[in-house]
Amino acid sequence: MKKLKMGMIGGGKNAFIGAVHRIAANMDGLIELHCGAFSSNPELSLESGKELGLADDKCYGSYTQMIETEAKLPKNERMDFVSIVTPNHAHFAPAMLALENGFHVILDKPMTLTLAEAKILEQKVKETGLYLCLTHTYSGYPMVKQARNMIAENDFGNIRKIMVEYPQGWLSTNFESGGNKQAAWRTDPSKSGISGCMGDIGTHAAHLSEYISGLKITQLCADINTVVAKRRLDDDGNVLLKFDNGANGILVASQIAAGEENSLKIKVYGEKGGLEWHQMEPNTLVVKWIDSPTQLYRTGNGYLSPIAAFNTRIPSGHPEGYLEAFGNLYKNFALTLQSKLEGKEPTANMLDFPTAKDGVRGMAFIENVIASGKSTQKWTEFKI
Repeated sequence: MKKLKMGMIGGGKNAFIGAVHRIAANMDGLIELHCGAFSSNPELSLESGKELGLADDKCYGSYTQMIETEAKLPKNERMDFVSIVTPNHAHFAPAMLALENGFHVILDKPMTLTLAEAKILEQKVKETGLYLCLTHTYSGYPMVKQARNMIAENDFGNIRKIMVEYPQGWLSTNFESGGNKQAAWRTDPSKSGISGCMGDIGTHAAHLSEYISGLKITQLCADINTVVAKRRLDDDGNVLLKFDNGANGILVASQIAAGEENSLKIKVYGEKGGLEWHQMEPNTLVVKWIDSPTQLYRTGNGYLSPIAAFNTRIPSGHPEGYLEAFGNLYKNFALTLQSKLEGKEPTANMLDFPTAKDGVRGMAFIENVIASGKSTQKWTEFKI
């Protein structure tokens, strides 16, 4: 099996998430970095690529140049897919161009700047028959997959309540005014879109609630806040949810929860029991029963489901975390793409990664939450 060739857009020097993507892609020996347009500055792109060991002619000055040049090469010499790790405003155009030129795509979330763009991109994926993986990282954890499997197997009966929260504290002050690049683009409407906190981390919480439960949000009632003075986008919010089976939920996302790191947590309750998972203690799934003692499920043990085992690399007691979860998205995407190239049908385990459909729901969540936050109406329909 030959390694898949990856082209990268964004992720140059001093970019946090680009390095994370490259580590994740390299983790299972299925992918190699083939080329990149690492910055909108051609000189910085060249410098970044050379530091990563690429030849000069594989360090492109723009994503347009990279995609169009690679598309003209023989199939065995060009990249197989594109990984796009840019801010939100620079997702749609390169993803569309990649798909139009026959390249599969891995794309950071949220998928686009607007819901309208997301729908166009989803349609292009359908038209081309190509794959698009959206990096909702937290769905890659083994114990998240175990939780999803237990609910799908009806272990807890009908799901009644979902509570998900994602508190961070890094934007408790006007960090963006000090020149921090990560804070600056996330709080800039021209680069981030109509939402800050809810677009950045609220979408993760919403996706996790739907992924684990297997349910879809149908209604919401949002309280959206901008707490830090002079900030242009929301940095805090609370959302009441209703799901398509009648379950209700609460979603809290905040980037002004001083002292918090990345404390994503979810609790799901059914008729017979429930479960609890914390991203900062990702190898443990707490399982609670109405008539039996609480259980702790741990990553890497033989009693876990096949889907959890498929996404586990090392024996129990050896912590697997954020990088491994990210790696699972790349691994499943790569195995799916390898199967396609070999004329085989990918398995359900391989196909277990977020897609353009999840991206559309994510953008719909952002637009519905912001609209609800501005509305005087108590509940609003979740519109796509």
